[in-house]
Amino acid sequence: MSKMIFVNLPVRDLAASTAFYVALGGTVNPQFSGEKSTSLMFSDTIGVMLLTHDHYREFTKRPIGDARRDSQAMIALTVDDRDAVDATVNRAGAAGGRADPNPAQDLGFMFNRHIEDPDGHVWEIVWMNPGANA
Repeated sequence: MSKMIFVNLPVRDLAASTAFYVALGGTVNPQFSGEKSTSLMFSDTIGVMLLTHDHYREFTKRPIGDARRDSQAMIALTVDDRDAVDATVNRAGAAGGRADPNPAQDLGFMFNRHIEDPDGHVWEIVWMNPGANA
């Protein structure tokens, strides 16, 4: 079995967050989704689990931080080409996200922009040219 990564995120509004992550490129996995959570797959090995605050609290005793106020993590998601960076950010922005909470970076061999989900979690949408020299 290959390794997988699941990013587990506490969300205030499960329906709104699910719409955002579908626009970001995720596919809902109904097997692990319900009233308290939505499982979304971005590839065979990358998943995002959205959990209502009450459900998230079942897995930790730590308080849920405010991602709108404090930077807790920046999660990068690659796309196939440079134009897909803009298209993904625009699509996710139209689905309730906030585009460009951080400035875009264009290094020639790599281009990225950021999108903030409805709860303030920031995703970096990245295209890299593997054949270019940094």
